[in-house]
Amino acid sequence: MPPFSSSSPSPASPSPLSHDAVVTALRSAGCVFAEDEARLILAAARTPAELAAMVNRRVTGLPLELVLGWAEFHGLRIAVEPGLFVPRRRTEFLVEQALAVAPDASVVVDLCCGSGAVGVALAAALGSRGRIELHAADIDPAAVRCARRNVAPYSGEVHLGDLFEPLPDSLRGRVGILAANVPYVPTDEVGLLPAEARDHEPRVALDGGPDGLDVLRRVAAEAPRWLAPGGCLLVETSERQAPKALEAFTGSGLSARVVASEELYANVVIGLNQP
Repeated sequence: MPPFSSSSPSPASPSPLSHDAVVTALRSAGCVFAEDEARLILAAARTPAELAAMVNRRVTGLPLELVLGWAEFHGLRIAVEPGLFVPRRRTEFLVEQALAVAPDASVVVDLCCGSGAVGVALAAALGSRGRIELHAADIDPAAVRCARRNVAPYSGEVHLGDLFEPLPDSLRGRVGILAANVPYVPTDEVGLLPAEARDHEPRVALDGGPDGLDVLRRVAAEAPRWLAPGGCLLVETSERQAPKALEAFTGSGLSARVVASEELYANVVIGLNQP
């Protein structure tokens, strides 16, 4: 479709700043929730030119969250940037499970943190119960930069490196909640993902190796050395992968189970480090 123009319309045309004009542009591009998206874009745009640019980015396939510069996650606005993994609504289920299993946790680590959404959501929920020590880590420098913006209000630290490698040694044996939103798409299936993920999110945040469990296995193997007695490891996976993921947890000595949400189409493996 032609670009969305910010020029003055003819008297018979709707204003480019009108809700209807934006909805029409988004709907023509195939946006299923065009009404809701139009409302958010109109609220964010400060000028007609900015509105036109935002709508153009959306109709050419950029995820809405990257157009807006933020994603809603667990009741919070999480800053996101182009080239980063966008936090998914289904991952809120992982956060809820962590809070249910370890409501008194005081040390939280968010591995493969991306924007830091999971760690921030946990810190926000746990912070009302006492001081929270929050650490996050990612191998992608762009993710680390963005996560630092998001964790700053919670006095969190974000570390650049591969999984546990950049974490301070002082965390060993102290972590109450270890959340790892690892990549778990099998390599051969990355090309089958929706275009919004396939074309706009880093492959390192999606590709989990031949069976999708390479990173999960590495996290499960090392987690017991970092968890406090009674601490928990939580990792999101797919229903199909859950049995093998469970094996990786129990193989490392964790007491493990799988929980699922049909509503959010989410599957989370929970491992407890028995005292």
